[in-house]
Amino acid sequence: MYIQKSSCISAQATYGNIDLQKVQPFVNARHTAREPSYTQIPNAVLRRMGKAVRMTVGAVTGLLEQCPQPDAIIVGTANGGMQDCIRFLNQIMEYNEGTLTPTNFVQSTPNAIAATIGLNGRNHNYNITHVHRGNAFENALLDAQLFLKENSHAQVLLAGVDEISDYNFNIERLGGWYKDSLPDDLYSSRTTGSLAGEGVAAYLLSNNATNAVAKITALQTLTTHDSHEVMQWVRDFIRENIADRDALVFLSGHNGDVRFAEDTEKIEALLSDVTLARFKHFTGEYPTASAVALWLATQFVQKDTDIPEHFTTSLRQYRHRQCLIYNHYKFLQHSLMLVEQV
Repeated sequence: MYIQKSSCISAQATYGNIDLQKVQPFVNARHTAREPSYTQIPNAVLRRMGKAVRMTVGAVTGLLEQCPQPDAIIVGTANGGMQDCIRFLNQIMEYNEGTLTPTNFVQSTPNAIAATIGLNGRNHNYNITHVHRGNAFENALLDAQLFLKENSHAQVLLAGVDEISDYNFNIERLGGWYKDSLPDDLYSSRTTGSLAGEGVAAYLLSNNATNAVAKITALQTLTTHDSHEVMQWVRDFIRENIADRDALVFLSGHNGDVRFAEDTEKIEALLSDVTLARFKHFTGEYPTASAVALWLATQFVQKDTDIPEHFTTSLRQYRHRQCLIYNHYKFLQHSLMLVEQV
């Protein structure tokens, strides 16, 4: 499965003039997406879009210029338009279930993102949304892989997106999943929780290697709290899929939560002889952060690209041909993705 083109809107300079060297700081323990001006979306349409919808529509615009009618539109999201959902629920209370504005309801459903892309392009092909919390993007990617196996000449538009609304930020913070204060260093902080993030990464996928920017060679997911099971699963994946470590970078989803830091660092130690990089200081923590991790991996395996120092904890090579991504969400939903240079 080949990535023909990709696009990313995140808290960093990943859209337009890409600059991976700089890291914008967290503000109020959040990484808020740096949204572009969306000049390609009419203002009358833009003001009715929820944040997750407009970020994704904005991100896929350039991809659709290359492929106006993809054979499938597949989106992975945990929360969809959560902010619009809360606005609609507040309206129910405010207007006593009377005459309600339908826009917030329409924009709040998770499938509104893929549906909007399909409606805007008058695309009647396969259109589906995967809502599986921390494995939403991975399941969407697996669906794309299966679709391409059945349709060898197809092109698939894939996206992973989540927004951080005040509501889900506060609920997750009260649940201990986000830190109460901003640490000096995310990975060395010995406190519970991580720091919140949001963003979208979108991909045009096919079975055609011509002009591809990267190749996805393996994907696996696991759902368990058992750290021993996770360790064995990672070992098996490495044994089955990685033959040459000389030009491999291991991109880890270490999120700075003290409850899982030791287990994550043990997993990182399984590949202690390769370059180790981490990405959640760059993206923040959210269910589909792995979508941006995949975008970063496609950058890291390019022939003329160096990995910026702020990502790496150990650097073994200056040129990398493979990137193994390990991510976990609440140390329950785990995923491994292997990306290669074309």
